[in-house]
Amino acid sequence: MRAAHPGRAVEVWAEDEARLGLKPITRRVWWLRGHRPRSGGRTKYEWLYVYGFARPATGESFTVILPRVQVERMADALAAFAAHADPKGEKVLVVVVDNAGWHRARRLPIPANVRLHFLPPCTPELQPVEPFWALVREAVANETYDRLADLRRVVRRRCRRLAEDRATVLGAIGFHWAVRVER
Repeated sequence: MRAAHPGRAVEVWAEDEARLGLKPITRRVWWLRGHRPRSGGRTKYEWLYVYGFARPATGESFTVILPRVQVERMADALAAFAAHADPKGEKVLVVVVDNAGWHRARRLPIPANVRLHFLPPCTPELQPVEPFWALVREAVANETYDRLADLRRVVRRRCRRLAEDRATVLGAIGFHWAVRVER
């Protein structure tokens, strides 16, 4: 990429999606011995999807919360990411993605400064942004929400905080091979 685009900065980012919904995410909790911990166990099948972009070299992150996962929403997420990471269009943004159908669709419009790099099939362990989801889900673990708007508000707040705390994100996503690529 550097040879093909001399004079332009090349940044490596990774992108993935996570589904969060009104069905509670349960975690282990400390509780008094002899007492049963309370847990919200109702099941509601309403979801929102977080499109997460993270830069393994620096810990920068950017998220977009959308109602679905499909080609048109991926296009919206890529456009928002490109405008955030490179507002002047002076960089080459290499985005590492998996082989989901909405990543490979021919009708997916890709911004001019973005290049998609596909991981080999069935290799989620190579996706640098995959550990980011544990950080996001931690904000909603063991909580129940009546409305999707309430969940969206909590997730948005958590994503904003993670965007400000690069050290925490870097500690989770700093895969050695992804960090070395950019140097």
